[in-house]
Amino acid sequence: MRDFSVTPREMVASLWRNRELIQTFAWREVLGRYRGSILGLLWSFFNPVFMLIVYTFVFSEILKARWTGVSESKIEFALVLFIGLIVYNLFAECITRAPMLILSNPNYVKKVIFPLEILPFVGLYSSIYHALIGLAVWFVAYFTLCGVPHVTSLLIPVVVLPFGLIILGFSWFLASLGVYVRDVSQMIGMLTTVLMFLSPIFYPLNILPEGYRNFLYINPLTAEIEMVRDIIYWGVFPDADVLILYWAASVVVSWLGFLWFQKTRKGFADVL
Repeated sequence: MRDFSVTPREMVASLWRNRELIQTFAWREVLGRYRGSILGLLWSFFNPVFMLIVYTFVFSEILKARWTGVSESKIEFALVLFIGLIVYNLFAECITRAPMLILSNPNYVKKVIFPLEILPFVGLYSSIYHALIGLAVWFVAYFTLCGVPHVTSLLIPVVVLPFGLIILGFSWFLASLGVYVRDVSQMIGMLTTVLMFLSPIFYPLNILPEGYRNFLYINPLTAEIEMVRDIIYWGVFPDADVLILYWAASVVVSWLGFLWFQKTRKGFADVL
């Protein structure tokens, strides 16, 4: 039985080697989601705007939530809230689909020679498209209502790339685990909902006691949401120590997920 390389070098090389295939699959997935609908790709614009309106109304009007350091303006509250939703949706969309990536593509396992390790990246690629649409909506709103965006916004790739690596690591792990344990997809659906409320999306982190704040940093979304808010809304550089630690953790998580996937993929055909 073939042995698959588990080195970090192979993890990167496989993504680069299959980059055209990844792009083709990802774009087909984006188009396929809206195939047959009247508005087509415009739904990728309307969906985040609609959810933003709903969440803003619920938390600012019904629950009377306020954000430390932000004026009473509901518009500014919406801008702060939307950043957290963009980050969360990118994570949740990839993670909730990960357990079914192999199960929903049995032909790639049994009948053709296919680089299965690229499937999580295909999912991430298509999810990034929707995140970029949401981010574009945010910047247009910010420019219209608040003025020119902060120059620190140029650091977006620096803080988002490690987040992508973490998503890939979890996706590789869950895609493999989902083949052997079919209950994983149900558990992940519940877990992502819990993570939404355990992340500083609807509330600022500084309103929590310090002990709870440290606990929330176990959540991979917390540091990412805080750093993205820092650079695009507050206009400040992210904490260097947090960023370095986040980068280090992302490399470890992505490689461990890849290692698990490569070690367990030999049994996929037997289970499917």
